[in-house]
Amino acid sequence: MLFNSNAFYAFLPLVFALYWMIPARRRWIVLLVSSYYFYMSWNVKYVALILLTTAVSYGTALLMEGTESRKKKKCYMAVALVISLGILFFFKYFNFLSNSVTDVLEKFAIPVHRVTLNLLLPVGISFYTFQTLSYVIDVYRGDEKACRHFGKYATFIAFFPQLVAGPIERTRNLLPQIEREHRFDCEKALYGAKVIAWGFFKKVAIADTIAPYVDVIYNDVGHYTGLPLLMATGLFTFQIYCDFSGYSDIAVGVAKLLDMDLMDNFKSPYFAASIREFWSRWHISLSTWFRDYVYIPLGGNRKGAWRTRFNLIATFLCSGLWHGANWTYVVWGMIHGVGQAAEKEWEHHFPSKEKKRPWGRVLFTFLFVCFAWIFFRANSLSDAGYVLCHIFDGITNPLGYLRDGYQAYRTAGVAQSSNMQTLLICGACILALLFHDFVELRTSIWEWMGRYRKPVRYAVYFVLLFMVLYSRQPGEYEFVYFQF
Repeated sequence: MLFNSNAFYAFLPLVFALYWMIPARRRWIVLLVSSYYFYMSWNVKYVALILLTTAVSYGTALLMEGTESRKKKKCYMAVALVISLGILFFFKYFNFLSNSVTDVLEKFAIPVHRVTLNLLLPVGISFYTFQTLSYVIDVYRGDEKACRHFGKYATFIAFFPQLVAGPIERTRNLLPQIEREHRFDCEKALYGAKVIAWGFFKKVAIADTIAPYVDVIYNDVGHYTGLPLLMATGLFTFQIYCDFSGYSDIAVGVAKLLDMDLMDNFKSPYFAASIREFWSRWHISLSTWFRDYVYIPLGGNRKGAWRTRFNLIATFLCSGLWHGANWTYVVWGMIHGVGQAAEKEWEHHFPSKEKKRPWGRVLFTFLFVCFAWIFFRANSLSDAGYVLCHIFDGITNPLGYLRDGYQAYRTAGVAQSSNMQTLLICGACILALLFHDFVELRTSIWEWMGRYRKPVRYAVYFVLLFMVLYSRQPGEYEFVYFQF
């Protein structure tokens, strides 16, 4: 079930009403049933995978807590890791590994039969797998107590607002909230509604409006050169941000309607002044997960400069592979890992003395991120290479560059003279997004809005709602991160 679907528009009010109507001690049941229904609306059969992963992590955590033997604890944790990661590997990476090995063997003229499986990737498998893994590891380390109530633990894993695309919640934050009783908070619910509206604005008014143009260009890059490639890359930079952060905003807002607090997953990432800062602002739940469960266990920055650089690159290679079974994601992760390693080396020799936000570094970081997005969006490494080689073709003749780019836009299959207005309005929405993120660098946008009188505030809310309704495309656009 998509957040931007008619089914969800009926589902959410029903869950909201039932949740607050029944006795407080039974509300977790509404959350559990609604979460499993939410997931089963995509594919009924694959709900067995999330149930198996939940049962394994629940059981092994209890076994670990019930023994003093370090050896047994390691064995129980190994069982949980092997089963959870084994399921993830089988569905997400088997064909990728099989094809990669076969390609290598064929290059050496070694005959081999190509083995691939016709599998449908379960929605959200990477997200709920990582959530169960963090729970098991935390219990193994002694950082968390094992949950005794299977139903409430299953609700923690399957909590529908963040089930299929995060944020990847930690045990210490979400599980205690599911276990305690809740009282309806009107102010919190209104705040949640505002966050939901902003999420829909980003998803519908920006991401879904941009998507057709980006898809046409990047799904057939060989037919384009110059400005169309540059525009598609620049637009994808905002599409991926608005699509994913829009989902996270809706998830956070829906949770607040239920008196739950999810972590903020994005904090003005395109205003970051370094690659490191970018990852402290982008997909925060994933970057902190890799920091705590991969980077620090590898040694972090405790074993010297070169080992620190290696740990960074290794961590981001894992992050790239987590995003998808394609070499483009691996290269994308490597670019960010190498970029952070180089950045650390630069800061070691040339430490920054600027006290204010260095806007030159902000621009450089933004351009670096845009460059890396080429590999993230390209369908193959050869497509990414083509884009890099031809993105500036003809730029020495600026007028010709713009003219040829506009002509390509007109013939791209999604752009007609009648909808140029839509693209311009989308540009205005992107400016509103940047203004929002600029304000968020210092304070909450909603607190900032609170300084103005109600007529002004409600006029802004009305414009947001109008833009969502005006921009809504026929059909339902999936969220980009559903594929991960």
